[in-house]
Amino acid sequence: MKPPKTFPARCIATAALLLAVLFAAPLRAEESLKDVSERLDEVLADKKLYAEHKERELERLKELFGRQSASAEYEYEINTRLSEAYKKYQLDSAITYARKAVEPARRLGNPALAALAEIRLAGLYSYGGKFRESEELLQRYRAQALPAGVLPAYYEAYHHFYSHYATIANQPGYSAQASAYRDSLLAVLPDSSFSYRINQAYNLLGAQRTEEAESLLHALEGQVGRDTPEYAGVAYALGVAHGRTGERDEQKKYYMLSVIADVKNAIRENQSFFDLAIISYRDGDMGEAFRYAQLAMEDAILSGMQFRTAQLSTFYSIINASYREQEARANGKLKNYLLCISLLTLFLILLVGYVYRQMRKVSLIKEKLAETNSRLESLNAELNEKNTLLEGSNAKLSEANAVKEQYIAQFFDLCSAYIDKLEEYRKGLFKLGANKQYDLLMRKLKSTSVAENEAEELYAHFDKIFLNLYPTFVTDFNALLEEDGKIVPRKGELLNKELRIYALFRLGITDSVKIAAFLRCSLSTIYNYRTKIRNKAVCDRGDFEEQVMKIGQKSSLSNYIIKEYFKNN
Repeated sequence: MKPPKTFPARCIATAALLLAVLFAAPLRAEESLKDVSERLDEVLADKKLYAEHKERELERLKELFGRQSASAEYEYEINTRLSEAYKKYQLDSAITYARKAVEPARRLGNPALAALAEIRLAGLYSYGGKFRESEELLQRYRAQALPAGVLPAYYEAYHHFYSHYATIANQPGYSAQASAYRDSLLAVLPDSSFSYRINQAYNLLGAQRTEEAESLLHALEGQVGRDTPEYAGVAYALGVAHGRTGERDEQKKYYMLSVIADVKNAIRENQSFFDLAIISYRDGDMGEAFRYAQLAMEDAILSGMQFRTAQLSTFYSIINASYREQEARANGKLKNYLLCISLLTLFLILLVGYVYRQMRKVSLIKEKLAETNSRLESLNAELNEKNTLLEGSNAKLSEANAVKEQYIAQFFDLCSAYIDKLEEYRKGLFKLGANKQYDLLMRKLKSTSVAENEAEELYAHFDKIFLNLYPTFVTDFNALLEEDGKIVPRKGELLNKELRIYALFRLGITDSVKIAAFLRCSLSTIYNYRTKIRNKAVCDRGDFEEQVMKIGQKSSLSNYIIKEYFKNN
């Protein structure tokens, strides 16, 4: 191991950080413990959403494999990034990708890169409790033979190895070796790096130099972004520092801030949940203690962090022992109260009998009242239902009357006009016959112009009545067709033959024979038009005519009246 940095260098770094905290402290927004606790509850309520966001990020990262040719360099890089992304979220996956990074690192022929890949894998093994595998990899290398760029990962891996082993094996003696490797790590890290400063703060805490550590951490708090993974580490260390100085509220607040940052970043390897559970337990808040312990255990299981599981198992043992002790005290009090309870038992039995009889009477009265209320509610519901039906019927009758008045008047006007025209036509023919103008009479009888003119006038009248019912029919009908199949009437026309076919269809006249008779064309023409238009539909062809029937559904009563008119005429 390399020796730690010299004393003057440490003094200079500490002095610089003390100056930084003087400027950073006024910028920190103070939050009360209550505010932070409420924010923590909100974040924990969305814990699954943050995990889902993490999963989506991981999936996007995995997709990068298929976007570039799998060269050894690219394969190493993407596997390393995936391993780092999974590291504090799902350890088994992190180990899998770290293993995959080792082989391409070797293929590149770069010993430093291969060593770095294996050292990272060793560090992940120690997180998962695979200490034999971790130690086997680490013992392949000696610090003196490693390049300077690999030493930070090497010392950090050894530091975590001994820290985790001390936790799982319950051997505090290994903590000294972990501290020694942290010193070596500090000796090779840049003084300005976050890793250097957070490790220096832990060294100061370990040396009981709490005030210096707190100042350094407050300086870092002002420099790292809020709710970032780095902030989670700083907030946890500040919680430890405030715990040393007896500031219980500040300790709990910073642990909560650390948890908030961890949850938002989907970090499952955290100490904050565990320490919050311990504090809540010591404060006598068993509900919060079990809540935080449960969340901590859930994260430990999902992440695969064995040393966290070992910590939690110890905590559960403490809770169990405390519960037994509390139960023993309760049993002692129970014996003292037992005699008093025995004396009161007879009186209570008599009292209960009396109360029971009274309750039975009250219960019978309540049952009768409930039955009466139920009947009243049922009658009210029936009355409301009938009123609703009556209102609907009245509304339909009002609408029917209005529509009938309008269209009966138009129907009489149309019939009267046709009768007048027929009479004039008859008089004209009679006059020609009386004057013996037989040639002109025959030409008029052979001519179809009168019928055609009357048909055009009838169609114009139909178009006007129909579009009065469905003013948006042409627009809505074209919305069901492809761009090149839209039907636009010629200038001066309201509807053309294609639109009239589906106008009649909309009115409920679906019989092609009746449609052909009304439009004075052949049955095959109607079939051809309908087939051609259905082929241009943007929706499914089988649903096209059903969609046409939905145009202007509010006018359904008017539909019925017009449909009956055309059915009977």
